[in-house]
Amino acid sequence: MRPVRFLVPGTTGRFRCGGLLVELQTAKLVGQLAATEVVTYRQREPGHPFLPDLLRKSSPASQAATEPLWIVSWGFDVPQLLRQLRGRPVAYHAHSSGYGFDLPAAVPVLAVSRNTLGYWGNRSPRSPLHLVPNALEPQWLQRGNRVSPERRPIDVLVQLRKSSPYLLKKLVPALRAQGLRVEVQSGWVDDLVDLFNSAAVVLYDSADYWRGRGVSEGFGLPPLEAMACGCVVFSSLNHALADSLDPGRLGHQIGAGTLQADLERIMAAVADPLAWQAQPAELAALLAGCSEAALLERWQAALSQINSHWDRIAAGEPPLRSPSIFRLRLGQLLARLQAKFPAQLRARFAKLLR
Repeated sequence: MRPVRFLVPGTTGRFRCGGLLVELQTAKLVGQLAATEVVTYRQREPGHPFLPDLLRKSSPASQAATEPLWIVSWGFDVPQLLRQLRGRPVAYHAHSSGYGFDLPAAVPVLAVSRNTLGYWGNRSPRSPLHLVPNALEPQWLQRGNRVSPERRPIDVLVQLRKSSPYLLKKLVPALRAQGLRVEVQSGWVDDLVDLFNSAAVVLYDSADYWRGRGVSEGFGLPPLEAMACGCVVFSSLNHALADSLDPGRLGHQIGAGTLQADLERIMAAVADPLAWQAQPAELAALLAGCSEAALLERWQAALSQINSHWDRIAAGEPPLRSPSIFRLRLGQLLARLQAKFPAQLRARFAKLLR
């Protein structure tokens, strides 16, 4: 197994966010399978190698068969990083989709959701594709669901970041007007498990946030974490959220037609949360599939196949390539035109397609 290097812009300051924590958790998990290190590329940090320094020390042409596997993930930085790593084994750990770039031939994709997998299955169908969802940290499975939702001090919990204007400006005030204890959490929280264990209902509505940015909800950990803590979850169903949420069985849709409809359902869930919780058997299966043990098996299989893939490329096998959208559409147009002309003209059209 090749050594693995996870590329992140930095691990402190403005780079500290949920996506970074997930990537660092993944690097730690993969460290159980292969020698793994986190490499920064925007800022130097003590304890982490710096990408420009590493690239100066090695040549991709002479070390293609033994070069570590480089894993890139940071959205808008991916095209630039792939250019810098040309000629080296690399894989794209794809969270959100919709950034608009295409992948070079042969670059594998490690998709964190079926939504993202489908995006790259359409955009890059000849790339090796793998599904490796994000893992729930053990604390959610070990400490979640400790308190009955009927005795929790917070009726409704909302996390400020990514929440829609509808949720913050219409639904939250309406719920408070009904006398419910609604907490809008902002800023850093040291113990999210404890916070979620304190809430009966959790609201999550990121559809407007991601639509406005033109990219997708890559995985959607908060609703999953909330369900692991026994909360009743009302969530939007955009992008990867539809991977795990099944309205009425695993969570409930927020913004379901009218404000009054949301009010009635959320108030009913607060009054009788046990009746609105996720179906136990389905939730247990979902959480088991997101455990670190389950994801370790997925990473083992994916890395093994990616290593074999890059061994073949290093040995000189040409990678498969997908025709461009322009060429596909031109070919389909010419094929339709061919059928309307005599055989002699069809032969000439055929030459254009070669």
